[in-house]
Order: sequence, then structure tokens, then C-alpha cells
Amino acid sequence: MATKIEIKTDKASSMDQTKFPFSQAISYNGMIYCSGNIGIAPGTTTTIEGTVTDRTVQALKNLTAILEAGGSKLENVVKVNVFITTMNDFAAMNEGYLQFFKHPLPARTCVAVKELPLGTDVEIECIAHL
Repeated sequence: MATKIEIKTDKASSMDQTKFPFSQAISYNGMIYCSGNIGIAPGTTTTIEGTVTDRTVQALKNLTAILEAGGSKLENVVKVNVFITTMNDFAAMNEGYLQFFKHPLPARTCVAVKELPLGTDVEIECIAHL
């Protein structure tokens, strides 16, 4: 029977679990399920300054570190969910996104939401195989 394994790394942002009760990722049955990541640099607790493109890049750097800590890599991502606070940021988010993902691109959903944690404008989660 497969066992859930928590993936943790200090090479990606990590929030106080008493306020944000979730794992960075869980590995289960050959897959890695990454929690949503926002543009927070490792070792800090605030979002980076700059543009939505900059925060997209930082979120994807965090996801890359988490996947590598779990024995996978960004190229193994099969599904991505992106949350942005306005569809006006769609092109800017894609600018950062395409710095990390190449063809064949993972399946993806992008939705606009009213609000995201810590007042950020983009959050990204993904699923990858080992």
C-alpha cells in the first residue's frame, strides 16, 4: 500500500504552519502534489516587490525547489493551476510561466479570484510524476 510522504525544503518559501496549516507538497503513489506557491523568497515572509511576472517567476522557483526535494523536476509536471487576482495580469503571468515550461506544456487551468494570501496577485500549484 502506498504511503503519503511529506516533502519539505528550506530552498522554497515556507509559512508558519500554525497560521498556514499545509505541507509544501505530498508524494503519493509516484506523484507529487504541490501546494499553492506565491512569490515569497526563501527565508522571508513577504511577497517580493516588482511585477506579477516577477512573482510568477519566484513562485515557480519555489515549486522547482520543492519538486527537486521530492525527487522530481519541473519537466515532470503534468497539471498546473494558476490563480490570479485579475485577468488583466494573464499575459504578464504567462511571460514568467513560459520561462519555466516548454513544449509539451502541462495541462493548465488559470482562474481569476477575488483575493490571494498576503495580498499577492498570483498563486501556482502543480502535480508532477516522479
